[in-house]
Amino acid sequence: MKSIPPITRALLIANVAVFVLEMLVGLDFMCAVGGLWSVRAQYFYPWQPFTYMFLHGGFVHLFFNMFALWMFGGLIEQTMGGRRYLIYYLLCGLGAGACQILWQLFTGENAPTVGASGAIYGILLAFGMFYPNERIMLLFPPIPMRAKYFVVAYAAIELVSAFSTTSNVAHFAHLGGMLFGWLLILYWRQADRRPRRRTSKFEGWHTADYDYNLEQRRKQERVDQLLDKVRQSGYEGLTEEEKRDLFNLTR
Repeated sequence: MKSIPPITRALLIANVAVFVLEMLVGLDFMCAVGGLWSVRAQYFYPWQPFTYMFLHGGFVHLFFNMFALWMFGGLIEQTMGGRRYLIYYLLCGLGAGACQILWQLFTGENAPTVGASGAIYGILLAFGMFYPNERIMLLFPPIPMRAKYFVVAYAAIELVSAFSTTSNVAHFAHLGGMLFGWLLILYWRQADRRPRRRTSKFEGWHTADYDYNLEQRRKQERVDQLLDKVRQSGYEGLTEEEKRDLFNLTR
């Protein structure tokens, strides 16, 4: 656990702790209070779009979500930085919940939604965008696949399943997590490249200084160079020095 970055470690502990609480007080009660219900349901409360992502329907549900969080979350946290990663995780979960609510309003469904899957799908999307050429070994069947194709395949499967199956899986929550993750990464990329405006007061009037921090801009250029190399040749294509640079600049 000490080797896992702090935000990912805290999320793992929080999800497991809430699951233990479910075992103690009962899943039905936890779902009634913290699960994500339709806004038309009598059990809907305003905190549910946040709390639902820490509840799980059983040990298998929890295990696979936490396995994916452990497998991909730490690397994405190191790439984004802890603060931005936490914001990303929570907004993907909230976005997934919003999409699920819209789907429930459209279909009239009233069953509660639980699980971190929406936020986890956002992390998978981030992995595919930051490390598109990294190879992932699929479990069923056991074949290697580049991350960008893996993410596209998952999104396609979820989209088809959303309209063709009647299972209790919240497919639109998964798609919503990926959608909000994609929009957020695009927004941050544009914001990072945009010159920032710093206003300084001087004798009663303000001046704009666009060259606000040369050192920060040099660091960002170095990160962009390293990420470009990762996209071309994969993470293992970096030298040990480049890996240290990427970790130190993005922590």
